[in-house]
Amino acid sequence: MEIIRLVEGSDLPACRTLEELDVPQSTFYDWYQRYRAEGYDGLASRKPGARRFWNKIPDSERERVKERALEKPELSPRELAWHITDEMGYYISESSVYRILKSYDLIASPAYIVISASDRFKNPTKRVHELWQTDFERHEALLNRAVMKGHCLWPVAAG
Repeated sequence: MEIIRLVEGSDLPACRTLEELDVPQSTFYDWYQRYRAEGYDGLASRKPGARRFWNKIPDSERERVKERALEKPELSPRELAWHITDEMGYYISESSVYRILKSYDLIASPAYIVISASDRFKNPTKRVHELWQTDFERHEALLNRAVMKGHCLWPVAAG
């Protein structure tokens, strides 16, 4: 309040007075606007309001996604995102739908099949050539292709 009175009572321009007081003009004019609108009570310290993030999906939209998911439980998050985009007229990504449904515990965790390693193979090989046979069969086509390619690369002199 004292700074406002000093600026109002000064013979100098407001910007020069604020410069001498080392008070930013934007801060002063925020104070002055609050003082004119609410009087002396407007200058009291205020608790900052709740911070809102620019990309946060509003709670009302989250509820709409949840309601739509409960209406159509057979849809996957991807299909639900398409449905909301087509039917309700606003875009929401598949990953956002998934996160919303997960927060409401509407996504079932996938069923995992736990496979443990055994100490021995079920059908162990008995001879050395059995180990090599599977590798040869698997890579036979690649070997043939490599030989053909290598053959084509070398020019043959006609005699």
